[in-house]
This record gives sequence, C-alpha cells and structure tokens, in this order.
Amino acid sequence: MPCCHLCLDTIPSVGFLSSLISKGRSTGSQSLITRNDSKRSRKPSNGASERSTGNRMSGGAFCITCGADPPLSTGRLCEACLRKRTILSKMPDTIQQMRCAKCDSFEIRGGWSSMDRDAIADMRIRDNLVLDERAKKVTVDFSVQEIDPRTNRLHVDVSGTIDGYKFRDSHSPLLQTSNAVCTPCARKDGDYFEAIVQLRSAGRKLNEKELSSLRSTLDELLQSMEPNPMFFISKEGPVTGGWDLQMGSKSLARTWGRKLTKSFGGSVKESPTVIGVNEGVEVTRLTLSYRKPAYSIGDAVRFKKSLWIVDSWQKNGPILRKVDRFERTGATWRDMEASSVVCARSEQRIVQVLNRDSSAAEFMDPSDYKVSTVALPYDDDGLSEELRIGFIDGMWLALPLSGKGGRK
Repeated sequence: MPCCHLCLDTIPSVGFLSSLISKGRSTGSQSLITRNDSKRSRKPSNGASERSTGNRMSGGAFCITCGADPPLSTGRLCEACLRKRTILSKMPDTIQQMRCAKCDSFEIRGGWSSMDRDAIADMRIRDNLVLDERAKKVTVDFSVQEIDPRTNRLHVDVSGTIDGYKFRDSHSPLLQTSNAVCTPCARKDGDYFEAIVQLRSAGRKLNEKELSSLRSTLDELLQSMEPNPMFFISKEGPVTGGWDLQMGSKSLARTWGRKLTKSFGGSVKESPTVIGVNEGVEVTRLTLSYRKPAYSIGDAVRFKKSLWIVDSWQKNGPILRKVDRFERTGATWRDMEASSVVCARSEQRIVQVLNRDSSAAEFMDPSDYKVSTVALPYDDDGLSEELRIGFIDGMWLALPLSGKGGRK
C-alpha cells in the first residue's frame, strides 16, 4: 500500500521543491512532488494541507518537534513543546545543615555565623536553588514550616520568564539540622589563643582607673567591628604591674594596639613565637606589649628643666606645649623617659575669677577657701571668667587653655 504521510527525510532539498511548487501554481494545476524521476505522483489530501506544507518547504519557521506554526522560542519550539521540555528551577528534596550545639551558630560556606530562622532559610534556598540559564525576571517566595527543633519544611514558589513565556515552580524540601561544635567554641573549650596582649605602664603600675579605661576601648572596638566568631577572649586577669589578655585573633590584637596608641599614646612591641607547623606552614603566637606613658594629655610635666603640657599624641611621641609662653615641640618616647609628671590633669582645678587686672587674677583657693592671687597665663584673653590652675612646686599656677589639653 503506498505511504499516505509526507516523509520529510527523503525529500531532496527545499530549493528543488520550491521550483516544482512554483511551477505547478503558474500553470493553474495542483503541485506535484516527484521522487527520483518516478512516474507515480501523489496529491495532497486537501488544499489546506497543501498550503501549509508548501509554506514550510519554502523556508517558513515551524516547531522542530511537532511542526506547529509560529510563534516559536529561540530553540524553535512552540509553547506546548517548550513547556514539556523546560524546567524553570530545581531543588533537592532534602537540605542538610550543621548547627553548633553550644552557641547556635550555623555552618555557612566553611565559616560559622549566628542567623535567625528566616535568614538561614533564605541562605539555604539561595545555595540550593538551580535556575534555567535562560530564566529572566525571576522572583522567589518562601515560607518556613517548623516540624521539630531540628527539622523545617521550606515552601518555595518560583516564577520567571523563558523566551517571553511565564513559568511557575513549587518546591517543598526538608531542611534538616545536625548538631556540631563550631571552630570558635572548640578553641574556647581548648583554651586556644593566638595572641597575648600585655597592658603596662612606663616606670610604674597601672592603677584601677587606668586599667578600666584601657580595657573599655576593647569593648568599644568590638562593638564597632563586624561580628567575627574568632574575636573572643579566652582568659584575662591582673598581673604584676598591669593586665594580660589571651585572644583568639592576632588581627584583633593588632587593631586594639593601634587604638590604644591613638587614644593614650605610648608604644606597642610585637614578638611572634613559633608554636608548631601545620601542613608545612609555621604556626605562630603573637605577644603584643603595650606600654602606656606615665603621663596623659593635659598633664603638666617637667621636661628638660621646663614645664610643659602634653597637648596631643603622634606616632613617635607626644606634642608638648610650654606653660609660660607660646611654644610647641615634639619629643620621642625615649626622650620622655626622663620627664616627670608634676600635676596630672585629674589634679588640676577650674576656678572662678573674682577680680583681675592686666597681669594677675584673684580666685578662691580650693584647698582652704581663701582668696589667692595667681599670674595670668600667656593666652588669657582678658574676658574669661574661669581659670585652670595646677598646684606645682608648692604654689598655684595658671595653665594655658588652648589645645587639646585645655579646659574644654
């Protein structure tokens, strides 16, 4: 029995067929398709089929799977065939994660971080949702259904477009949590530390107030930085002459050392020690020694037989301002080892001017409440109602107010 379907794979070429179809139409008769000069000919079953086949053979686009007419996707598929062959997104049925049993932080890409339920669900969806590379305008909505403390069901709805057609997917994977111990907790429990910070003072012991001021800068630093699980203190406490801390991060120790020198002056000395080898790389432990100077900003000091006020800090030493005239100079930390504090800022007093002339002022002595006289400082403007005074060498001395060591 002769074949009743058009076998496209045995047709010689589209150009040859086009000439035959055009020739048949020009003579007003139905087009005939001849194979290999055979005498047999076959007519289309109806006129519509003839026109459709003729258009495709002459170069018209059609679905490569079912032969449907346009519109077609970029892969020459009609919408129905495109939807059968295309999946917008994929997700595994089960997602496994690790949570520290001590601090409740989650393992994320090799690190550990504390996150709430929705945030960790969002992170797991981002890591496990695979989209078709052609997808555009993708939106993802999800909700979390708690089954038990260690198991959640994620309901994920994905929508987007591929070649202009809208697609929607839904996934409901299980998010299962296993207990573990994070690296920071394991190191804390093992008394692990990478750095030792020693707080000391030059030539004297640090008092309790100074230690509190120095230690508080570490808390301020930690609050201003991004959270890091390795920024922990495994041990701290008083030692002879100061305070020692064991830290889990060398970078934190160095950052704190820079903050201390900027706020209180002084110097930092680093001493690395090799404690082992890991995969051919030396493992070191850092000892960072901070030496706070025996003076602070605003203190009156005796330096090279003259009285100076510590005005500010620089890397190599303090900036000094002379008490009796306008003069500023820099000194190194080594030079300042020969200096002595004659009146600390905390011992200085602010007094009201009772009476004044061009060179002196009367005030009430804060020690015995008697009226005393003091020479005006060189920077007095003649209008100020207050003076900063210090008891130096057995007498009250008015101190200049300008600079960082001033009254304000």
